[in-house]
Amino acid sequence: MAKKSSMDLTEGNIAKQIILFALPILLGQVFQNLYNSVDSIVVGNFVSTTALAAVTSSADISRLLVGFFTGLSAGSGVLFARYFGAHDDKKLHDSIHTALLFALVLGVLMAGVGILITPLLLRLVDCPADVWGESVVYLRIYFVGVLFTSLYNVASGVLRAVGDSQHPFYYLVIASCTNIVLDLLFVAVFQMGVAGTAIATIISQLLSVFLAVRQMLTTNDVYKLVPKDLKIDGAILKEVLVLGLPAAIQSGLISLSNLFVQRYINGFGSAAMAGTGAAKKIDSYVGMVAQSLGLAVPTFISQNIGAQKPQRAFRGLWTVVALGFGTIAILGPIIFFNSQFFVQLFTRDPAAVAFGMGMIRVMLPLYGLQTLFQVFSNAVRGFGKSIVTMFTSIGGLIVCRQIFLAYSMSVNPVIDNVFWGYPVGWGCAAGMSILYYLFAIRLPYRKREGAVSSADRLE
Repeated sequence: MAKKSSMDLTEGNIAKQIILFALPILLGQVFQNLYNSVDSIVVGNFVSTTALAAVTSSADISRLLVGFFTGLSAGSGVLFARYFGAHDDKKLHDSIHTALLFALVLGVLMAGVGILITPLLLRLVDCPADVWGESVVYLRIYFVGVLFTSLYNVASGVLRAVGDSQHPFYYLVIASCTNIVLDLLFVAVFQMGVAGTAIATIISQLLSVFLAVRQMLTTNDVYKLVPKDLKIDGAILKEVLVLGLPAAIQSGLISLSNLFVQRYINGFGSAAMAGTGAAKKIDSYVGMVAQSLGLAVPTFISQNIGAQKPQRAFRGLWTVVALGFGTIAILGPIIFFNSQFFVQLFTRDPAAVAFGMGMIRVMLPLYGLQTLFQVFSNAVRGFGKSIVTMFTSIGGLIVCRQIFLAYSMSVNPVIDNVFWGYPVGWGCAAGMSILYYLFAIRLPYRKREGAVSSADRLE
């Protein structure tokens, strides 16, 4: 019998278990960011600055759909983890099969729509004429892989929900290495330009899906995939959508908001597009610490709520905050004081390098705000309040940021205002999430605990 790969997060040392669970997620994000970065490095060094700008211009658009599926898997993962923590194997089995089939159908539809409306999406970001052609080619090929992204996100969400963060890490390592090799082969050797980069990406995505699905087919654990059981259970789908759809809409709308932020950047020319694109890649390596811990939070909380251990869930939350701040305190100065070196890995264009350095030096000192946002918004989701997380995230990352940008750019239209918009959004979203957690989740639990203690004393 195959060894079980799930992890029960309801017992044992909290800090140790969170680190053991979150570390593979973090390393997986490193490799995922690595192969996204290699796309830009290869294009920027072997093709041209305009080609790098085309990939950058398309990146926020591709994240629109990727973010939707990531949100869907994150939200539905709360349901999976709750059933796992409660040892309800039947409902866990049904919810997994319903979510996978739904992701397959939705992935096919969204890939087709994306290919058709590519020109419209590029007009939304005000894509400059000198990078239009390459952007269309890159984005349409990339959309083919949306189906694979959809399936992988749900499959990896299932694995994380049962405490298995190791296998998704292994798959990302394999996919990343494959993408790097294919990038160099298609772009540097075969001279396929941005098309080669996009093709390398979707082949790597297909490989990661194959590996994740194979794991679910061959395991003897509670999350085993049985093809004949793939059907959409209406009641289960409703539960999946109640938790998953708000997270999916949240991610999709935030990505849509980023398209309008990209419009501001595009207005400063292809050098700004290339430089800020490089800065975003670098930024993602520091930000992935908070994101990885954020991905661990809903699973930890949901398992413990399912096991009727709310106090352990509360303690774990502050452990995650401490881990996030400590890691950023180490990584932040390294990136900040060597920003020129890191940006030049992507482009040697002096103007582009200057834009990239400017973005890093504005955003990096305020990464604690992103940590607070990721931890507390995901904590609220872990307690089953996915709709609330959607509204706090939209309120901070979209509404507050767009208001700030509209005002600041009308008063002083400089690109630094665009950079400041990111921490403004994190701070507002974090503040709303923390307030909701303290007064709508933690305080009622304390009141119930006090009522129980009073009743015990009276007895």
